[in-house]
Amino acid sequence: MYTLLKFLHLAAAIVWLGGMAFMLLALRPSLTVLQTPAQRLPLLAAVLRRFFALVWAAIAILLLSGVYMFGHAGAQAAPIGWHLMTGIGLLMSVIFGHIYFALYRPIQRAVAAADWPAAGRRAELTAKLVLLNFVLGWLAIAAVTFLA
Repeated sequence: MYTLLKFLHLAAAIVWLGGMAFMLLALRPSLTVLQTPAQRLPLLAAVLRRFFALVWAAIAILLLSGVYMFGHAGAQAAPIGWHLMTGIGLLMSVIFGHIYFALYRPIQRAVAAADWPAAGRRAELTAKLVLLNFVLGWLAIAAVTFLA
């Protein structure tokens, strides 16, 4: 059971980090070929809708599998890297919650209303927070790799 949960934990982390890499390094720069916000922002909102569904699932898997593995090892016996990874992962989850509820939902409403400036402002802030989460994700991996 432990090995299966470790696999699911790693798979969820890969999906979340890989999705952020795709968003930041491939999709966002490529959206510039679309000439108007009316073209770019609906596409971005549609991609985020699908990606964010995956992130919610990844967070659930990461939290459940992480709690099990932490409990299996015992919190006191767990390496410092595990504790750092847990704290960073919880921070990433909170940041994602903010992205989803405070930025993405208003992006959806702004796109539906064709309010391109409002959608664009929130999309820019979303990109900055996704970049922060991307860096934090790599720090979590470094912590568990080098301090475990």
